[in-house]
Amino acid sequence: MLTIDQATYDAIVRHAKRDHPDEACGIVAGPEGSDRPERVVEMVNAAGSPTFYEFDSTELLDLYKQMWDRDEEPVVIYHSHTATEAYPSRTDIGLASEPGAHYVLVSTREHGNNEGPVEFRSYRIVDGAVTEEEVAVVPALPAR
Repeated sequence: MLTIDQATYDAIVRHAKRDHPDEACGIVAGPEGSDRPERVVEMVNAAGSPTFYEFDSTELLDLYKQMWDRDEEPVVIYHSHTATEAYPSRTDIGLASEPGAHYVLVSTREHGNNEGPVEFRSYRIVDGAVTEEEVAVVPALPAR
């Protein structure tokens, strides 16, 4: 199960709506081994596409260096789908290289960047196998 605080959930949804009609992407870092998504890092979709996302390699390398320096790891890797459901595509599955991460998909297909709900789902993707998991949105994560 992915447990995420309301502020982090809201930040991911805001990013997805703001970038619509292009796909948004980002990472939520957290302390190594904690499974606590704490720091939202919005990334640039280098593909600039409504049907595909790609992290900018320089930006991604800089983020990983930052996370290593802070003893963090990617807890959530997220992106949006603008015209389809929040389910990983074959391409998404092929790009999933962090077996410990939660892969969050936000579908903005119904309301785009307007007010209205989104589809927000989380998956574990390991060796090409996709498993959906429950998402619990809490007011705040409990103190460590």
